[in-house]
Parts: sequence; structure tokens; C-alpha cells
Amino acid sequence: MAEIFPFRAYRYNPALADPAKVLTQPYDKITPAMVEKYAAASPYNLIPIEKGKSRAEDTPADNVYTRAEKLLDEWIRAKVIVQDAAPSLYAYFQEYTVPGTSERRTRKGFIAAGRIEDYSAGVVFRHEQTLSGPKADRMELLRHTQTHTGQLFMLYSDPAGRVDALLDSATGIKATVELRDEYDVVHKLWPVTDTQTIETIRREMADKKLVIADGHHRYETAMAYRDERRARAGRVDPNAPYEKVMMTLFNTAGKGLTILPTHRVVANVPNFSLEGFRAALADAFDARSYPFAGSAERPRAYEQFRRDLLAGLAQRAIGAYAGGGAFHIFVLKKEANLDALLHGVSPAQRRLDVVLLHRLILERGLKITQDAVKTEKNITYEREMDTAIGEVDAGRAQICFLLNPVSVETVAEMAMGGEVLPQKSTDFFPKLMSGITMYRVNE
Repeated sequence: MAEIFPFRAYRYNPALADPAKVLTQPYDKITPAMVEKYAAASPYNLIPIEKGKSRAEDTPADNVYTRAEKLLDEWIRAKVIVQDAAPSLYAYFQEYTVPGTSERRTRKGFIAAGRIEDYSAGVVFRHEQTLSGPKADRMELLRHTQTHTGQLFMLYSDPAGRVDALLDSATGIKATVELRDEYDVVHKLWPVTDTQTIETIRREMADKKLVIADGHHRYETAMAYRDERRARAGRVDPNAPYEKVMMTLFNTAGKGLTILPTHRVVANVPNFSLEGFRAALADAFDARSYPFAGSAERPRAYEQFRRDLLAGLAQRAIGAYAGGGAFHIFVLKKEANLDALLHGVSPAQRRLDVVLLHRLILERGLKITQDAVKTEKNITYEREMDTAIGEVDAGRAQICFLLNPVSVETVAEMAMGGEVLPQKSTDFFPKLMSGITMYRVNE
């Protein structure tokens, strides 16, 4: 069963810190330019804690982690960050425009302390593999600050919308926190302190399975930290704060969930030619081209190409652009034998366009191995289709591949079936603001 709990969050004191100037995007989405922008926004911006900068003169006693610990303690003593008086769940709504469209959506969720479960317990499920580097970084930060500042993005299924209805009832008043971020996303937060509402939500969640949508490294870091603290204590205390982790939970049946595709940009392939590439794939894919002659014809060709790709010209369609006056869509042939073409790949994985791209198009067509993909020797990733195409036009890439997004249902189904999606298969939009609530594990 999924156990979620109210908690007394630490939050920025609005009398001393403007939320729009102190909260940040998740650590793994912060670029060097964003680090500088955040640091200039406010002396209390979360950035030196969420993603501090290393220095050449760092020592074991003075480094990015010890500085984060010291700064967080100073801000708590100075009441820049204060703890809520009552245990709460936190309704967290995000209003945003779906990228590339004019559609406005509201994603509704809530923040809670959730019990950390081993994957083998069958309560929490992952859909991505993790890397050791980010986990080591997050572990050192957690050891020093003993605080979760970033949110885990979790999914649960509630087709009847019972929890969403309770959240709607609790958010009929002005939000306690409201800010607009750099992606024009409006974030709103309401503490829910009513004990009856809290207990009803806890009961509704008790039979749910939870899928990690975003934050696999942070979840596994919390799990490792829990095990470390258990070993130090010599026992398991189910009520210890480190047995829980802060998570934000969203209903897969809610209308506000959006997954964006992550496009692939390819460079540094020896002896690349579009003709040779197409010939290598001819037994498995049909190719449909959208030619244009000059800049005047290009917008019409691009619009038709984009419409056909997004509408699903065929069930298994992958876009490509290599310059040369044409866009292309590669369509898996109906007679293609995936048992032979994707030998050793599970039936569930074969249903994913990103698997077709990596295992067939990249490996067979361009000789880019799975190891090369992991090291990003030839591939970079772009969220925006126009940006990926622009890399080819600018001569920085040889070809780009343009994907449709995977569905929320597919992510949940594969995760609970024990499947792990390929790297960069999902991009849930928008991201959750770090620092909007914080959970301390030292109390």
C-alpha cells in the first residue's frame, strides 16, 4: 500500500523572500547561465543549495556541500526559511501553455511525505535507469543539509477523480504561494491542514501504486540515505523522518498531464549520406518525403510534414531532417518482422517509437551503438523540434530525428510491468519548482 503523510514543510518567508526570485527549476535542468541568473535574482535564491558551484580551492571542510549546509542553517536561524506550524498536505497546481500550441492547461497535484519503498515491494515503480554520478552528488548534499529541497514527480491512477475533487474543494481561496516562472508557468500552492480532508486523501491513496515520472536519482538517493541511517541506528524505526521522502503526486487520469517528446540530434557520423542511410533501412521502413525548393516553399512543406507526423501518418512514424531540401517520415512496414529485427527486446519495448529509433534506425542505419548513445558521442537531445532542425541547418549536425511523445498510460503500464524505458524517453512538462516546500530529515 502507498503510505502518504502530512508534514510541516519548511518554506520561504514571503515577508523576506519573493518566491519568484528565490525558487529554481530542478537541479538537473539548471544550466550554467541559469545558475548566474538565479544568483543575481536574490541573495536568498535557492541556487547555492540546489546546485552550488565548486571552486578550485575546495577542501573537505569547505566545499559545495558544506557551504549549502551552512547557508541553509543560516537562513533558518534568520527566519528567511520557516517551518509551518501545522502538519499539512500541500495542493500544488500549475497553469501552463502546452509548448508549440496555444492550449492552456492546469495540472493538479499535491505534495506529501511518502514512505520510501524498495522497488521489490511492488508499491513504487520506476521507468528509467539511473546513473551513479548524479546519485553520488545528491547523496552528499542530503548528508550535509539533511533536507529534500526538490520534488519527486509521482503518478497514481484515480479514474474517479476522488482526490482531485478534494483538492478542488481545498483550493477555493487565494493561494498562499503564487509565482510565474521563466517558462510562463504559474505555480500555486495551498497548505491543506484540515485533518478530515487529510485522512480522506490518505485513505484514497492507500491502495494506489506509485510510478516515478521524474526524479529517479532523487528517489534512489533517498532510499540509500534511509538505508545508511538504518545501519547507523542499528534498527528500523518506521516513524523516523528519513523513512519518508517529499513527493508531488498527480493523477494519471487528470487532464493536465503533458509529456513532450525529446528529439535526437546526430553529428560526427563518419561517411554519412542520406542515400546510404535510407538504403540501409529499406527492408524495415518506407520513407515519405516532403520536398521544398527554396525558402518560399519550405513553410508549407514543413507544416504538412509536422501535421502528418503529429497526427500519426502511420502507427509507427519517425520524422527526420538532414537538410537537402526535404523533410522525411520513416514508417515501419506492416510486414516488418520485429521478432527478428528486435531479437531480445521485450514485446512491450517493441511498441515504443524511441526503441525503433535507437535499435533499428540508429544502430542499423548509422552504426551508432548503445554504448555510443550512453556516452553521447554522436547524440544530443532537444525538446523543441525547430531547435533540432536548426542544428542541421547551421551545420552543427548531420541529421535529426523527430519523435511523437509517449503517452502517460504507456509510461505507467511499462513501469508497473517491470519495463525500463530508454534514456530520454519522457519529458514531463512543466517541471516542479525546487524550494516551494522543503522536507527536513534531521528531526
